[in-house]
Amino acid sequence: MFTATVTLSLLAILFGLILGYAAVRFKIDSDPVVDQIDAILPQTQCGQCSYPGCHPYAEAISNGEADINRCPPGGEATIQALADLLGVDPKPLDPEAGEVKPEKLVAIIDEQTCIGCTLCIQACPVDAILGAAKQMHTIIESECTGCELCLPPCPVDCILMVPVKQSANHWKWPFPQPSAGLNEGGNL
Repeated sequence: MFTATVTLSLLAILFGLILGYAAVRFKIDSDPVVDQIDAILPQTQCGQCSYPGCHPYAEAISNGEADINRCPPGGEATIQALADLLGVDPKPLDPEAGEVKPEKLVAIIDEQTCIGCTLCIQACPVDAILGAAKQMHTIIESECTGCELCLPPCPVDCILMVPVKQSANHWKWPFPQPSAGLNEGGNL
């Protein structure tokens, strides 16, 4: 029993050392500019920019292969932030990429109409749709990015885009405005 424990411990230490060496030796350094660009993007992974996700789009921007104005979910704020980061002039959103929605949308499925074809599940880039073949499907609203990629493949048009329900978690309280006549300490 003691010999087996010692042998397994030595093997664990040996494999740990090998994995540690491999982690250091084969480490892939990521480009910090790509990471900064990716941090600005909205992480919807919707593909509207013609790239399969936000990180590939960030890589393309960094390499000069894509322009900064191809992200409809990010809108003008993202374009401005990317322009500031990269030191270029902001541009209006490219109409080929899509349009900015005035409010955040989420998909819902009409469960009476759904035939369980799974085409919407295959189209969803963030796995926000649950269901199985020939079974009714449903949306995980907290995971849905509102990218609308599930709409075109649906053969029975049972998916609708609706505004996100507002709750206390979504409220944005305005900062109080300083009153006239008060100084910085709040005194008259």
